[in-house]
Amino acid sequence: MPTIKDVAKEAGVSIATVSYVLNNKSAAISEETQQEVWRAVEKIGYRPNVTARNLRSSQSRLIGYAWHEAPRYGDLNVVLEHFTYFLAQAAESAGFHLLTFTYRCGDPIAAYDELIRTGRVDGFVIASTTTNDARVRYLMEQDFPFVSFGRANPEWDFMWVDTDGTAGVAAGVNLLIQHGHRRIAMIAWDEESLSGGYRANGYFQAMREAGLSTPANFIWRGENSEQTGRDALAYWWDLPPKERPTAISTVSDLIAIGVINEAERRGIVIGRDLSLVGYDNLPLSQYLHPALTTLEQPLEKIASEVLWRLTNVIGKQPVKPEQRQLLIAPHLITRSSVGDAPV
Repeated sequence: MPTIKDVAKEAGVSIATVSYVLNNKSAAISEETQQEVWRAVEKIGYRPNVTARNLRSSQSRLIGYAWHEAPRYGDLNVVLEHFTYFLAQAAESAGFHLLTFTYRCGDPIAAYDELIRTGRVDGFVIASTTTNDARVRYLMEQDFPFVSFGRANPEWDFMWVDTDGTAGVAAGVNLLIQHGHRRIAMIAWDEESLSGGYRANGYFQAMREAGLSTPANFIWRGENSEQTGRDALAYWWDLPPKERPTAISTVSDLIAIGVINEAERRGIVIGRDLSLVGYDNLPLSQYLHPALTTLEQPLEKIASEVLWRLTNVIGKQPVKPEQRQLLIAPHLITRSSVGDAPV
């Protein structure tokens, strides 16, 4: 079985250098040397004694991640499922593993407190944050390592990585404007939704910068469901033709699917009579009829950035102030659900 001495020989470095790299204490070691060590580890198939290493370093090498709330029948949680997958990949690449757990609805603190007290995790990743998120507040008070996928109270100073929903939706609305649309409506989540608020801001920002009005009845709010999309389109299409929107931006693909289904029921041709932009690029969005123009969150990059920050905090490595918080713009994917505004 290969030993740390074999790794050092293969990489052309000292045993101490290999030890520093494997135990995440490599701040003074060049990136090139670190990569050489990991290439050697992979080449000769070295597997460290994880239990012994954890005892020596007083680390569990586990990162706690609360699994998101179980979906109701018919709900889609593909975004968080993909994020969890990429997070696990990033953790394993850094020498950690995810410890997934759940907690009682409305009472997350007990589960976090137990994991901290028993020393079972070195840090946490949080997702699905809310404005005054109790988990964020608690972990800040405990001064325990964590990074979140999502923002919270803007007055709180903690590390997060998030999708720039404002920039994303603005890009989608600008695409509609480029196609000649002027009566553009928005289907948003309830005002209490943090991420939904950022996305809705993108709509208002793009419309304002284009000098276009946003009538109150062009803003429809509801839960993240297919029915919300159906209800919104039904309302707008019952208006006189000159008062209807010619294009709709939505905060999720699931809502956009409801718009497509209601449009089909009413004989409305999406892409010709009405243009539509979704958000999330669910796997089925490219197979809809028509294929849905949408925004894709860069979940693999987000997971990587979250883990980089968290492992630095765990390893007591500095994170520059300007790196503590990061917004990453989603990708606009143009398909046939967007066409020129009707004459």
